[in-house]
Amino acid sequence: MHSGWGAIVAVSNGGGRLSVVDRRRIEVIDEKKFTGKKQPYHFAKNLALSAAEKYIANCAVDSERLASESIRSLMDQLRDSDYAVKTCAVVLASGRPLPSLSDILASHPLIHTAEGEFFRRAVWNACEKLKIEVSGVRERDLGTQAKSVLGKSAAATVKKISQMGKSLGSPWTQDHKSATLAAWIILHENKTRRPTVTQE
Repeated sequence: MHSGWGAIVAVSNGGGRLSVVDRRRIEVIDEKKFTGKKQPYHFAKNLALSAAEKYIANCAVDSERLASESIRSLMDQLRDSDYAVKTCAVVLASGRPLPSLSDILASHPLIHTAEGEFFRRAVWNACEKLKIEVSGVRERDLGTQAKSVLGKSAAATVKKISQMGKSLGSPWTQDHKSATLAAWIILHENKTRRPTVTQE
């Protein structure tokens, strides 16, 4: 996830083979409804604390609604192709707990951290509301987890994912690659599920 948008990838393990069955960009803000929603904490730092809390809460409700609509639309289209979304992997940052809102708004680095968490949380909550089980995979741990879960096939899998853009076409950014690897890890941890939806 990024400021107001994310890359979503649907991955299938049909027959034990890695397959990307859908990928798209989702928007999780509506700038027409609330000013500053692309960077809600940046906007909120200029407000009184009570007003900042209310503003961020309102933005969260709206972002979760938009995320739910986008994910539900993807689920419907996948269902038409005989897929069922059962689990979701959200690619995370450091995963460290955030301090109080007042402390966040007093620190520019924490504002950026909080905004990243804000948009990941919007997708996480949307998936839970749609009854999709959610797992978090820290981006910096993807390589380690791939080796742990995939074993000797980890290096070949990472290489295959890196080269998938040749057949899938653009865009095939690092966002898509990280999301696909996270999905494949989760699918191997629970092989009965197809496909996995991931966010970066």
